[in-house]
Amino acid sequence: MKIVILDGYTENPGDLSWAGIEALGELIVYDRTPITDEAAVSKNIADADAVYTNKTPITRKNMEDAPNLKFISMLATGYNVVDVVAAKEKGIVVSNIPTYGTAAVAQFAIALLLEICHHVGAHSSAVNEGRWASSPDWCFWDYPLIELSGKTMGIIGCGRIGQATALVAKALGMNVLAFDENPTDAGKAVADHVDLDELYSRSDVISLHCPLFPANTGMINKESISKMKDGVIIINTSRGGLVNEKDLADALNSGKVYAAGVDVVSFEPIKPDNPLLGAKNCIITPHIAWAPKEARTRLMGIATDNLKAFIAGEPINVVNR
Repeated sequence: MKIVILDGYTENPGDLSWAGIEALGELIVYDRTPITDEAAVSKNIADADAVYTNKTPITRKNMEDAPNLKFISMLATGYNVVDVVAAKEKGIVVSNIPTYGTAAVAQFAIALLLEICHHVGAHSSAVNEGRWASSPDWCFWDYPLIELSGKTMGIIGCGRIGQATALVAKALGMNVLAFDENPTDAGKAVADHVDLDELYSRSDVISLHCPLFPANTGMINKESISKMKDGVIIINTSRGGLVNEKDLADALNSGKVYAAGVDVVSFEPIKPDNPLLGAKNCIITPHIAWAPKEARTRLMGIATDNLKAFIAGEPINVVNR
């Protein structure tokens, strides 16, 4: 079996091992395959039986150009980069990695929120620049400092990551609301479920934890922001496309939204003209909530298990049944 990894570097920049997958066949690892070059993808997978991808698209044409292809596994949870309809038509199994990053992403969402509340990095830099040593006062702060206890967090998407985020928010003394299209008992146990308009109007902090679908693309926009409290904080560690970035930038610059912390944007890597760049009180990180070594190690294990199960004739984590 020939196995190709199209974009292995972000999953494994050198601190992990591909040995588990390598034991299952002849393995070729490309650190990067150009995501806008369909021909390059076809060239790299032309004689592959199994392919792994993180963010490199695999189109119907790519599948037609790879006659031996029987199995595709994501190196991520999201699978929108694969034409799953074409894969199903061609009998190609597509699996994803559903649960590896729950704790890591929840932790990062709270980290973004705490940075907004305290600006730890900026204040540490100020001290190292000598401003505390030369201060006439025994302390100083350059930003409003925010206590979260007693405030309300609204979580949009109360699946595993939303639930984990809710538990941390509660540990900080916050009240937690949630909206989910398909609420579960586990979600209801950690948050009071309300409709979206009530969540918008009552929340001091809104944190996004839902997958991206056509129906919710751009759901954070001028209209929805107008329903929110003045000074709301918005956190997005889910998908950049959930946010109309121009509308959020306008709301940040006007002060309607006090601050935003986003780990994802609509097009990645971020384009130089993204309206969030330079917006007031906007923290942007380069899609790293998922990336602690512990989480990537779990991802590697599940990715290996996906192929083992497929070879055994009992595929798991299949998204195109």
